[in-house]
Amino acid sequence: MNTTPKQLKILQAIDDCRRKEGYSPTMQELADKFGISKVTVFEHVQALERKGLLDRERHKARSLNLSARVKLPSSSSNGILPLVGSIAAGKPIEAIENPDSIDLRDLFASRSQTFMLRVRGDSMIEDHIADGDMVIAEQRSTARDGEIVVALLEDGSATLKRFYRESGRIRLQPANGTMEPIYVNGDVKIQGVVIGVLRRYSRVGKTG
Repeated sequence: MNTTPKQLKILQAIDDCRRKEGYSPTMQELADKFGISKVTVFEHVQALERKGLLDRERHKARSLNLSARVKLPSSSSNGILPLVGSIAAGKPIEAIENPDSIDLRDLFASRSQTFMLRVRGDSMIEDHIADGDMVIAEQRSTARDGEIVVALLEDGSATLKRFYRESGRIRLQPANGTMEPIYVNGDVKIQGVVIGVLRRYSRVGKTG
């Protein structure tokens, strides 16, 4: 990509924020991160827009999105895991090693850009999304009723809930019978829709 070192760092910071928090940083947050003025950040953003590397909605604070053509060093890293065979979850089958590989980028391929978030809390536990899981989301600004979305609330926080339209409001429904839904009058800013979940199982304690 035809970028300056500072512009590349800004793209990386936007991508990192979207992956970790589920939403884009503001111009001021970028300025604070790099110790430069908000005006300087704005100039870099405009330059990246002209190069077709960054998309932005005017007059919206958290609308910085990397274009599909952006390939950052972290996004081009090896996401390939070996596939060595099959295992039965029901009736036993013969274990046969069949060397192959799965590229996680292909497994969760999407027409839109995708990002990953670590789940905190148990609000979606009944949908088998637990604390510490990683969810893969397709970057979208709209959702259908019943889809699990990454939604940005008015206070700037992001939440993972099922999305439902109701008369005059939006219901963000947790998948936990002990928790109440979140109701939002008007529209909700959707950051993405969940298309996959990754979970790592680790054994705690002594082995043997």
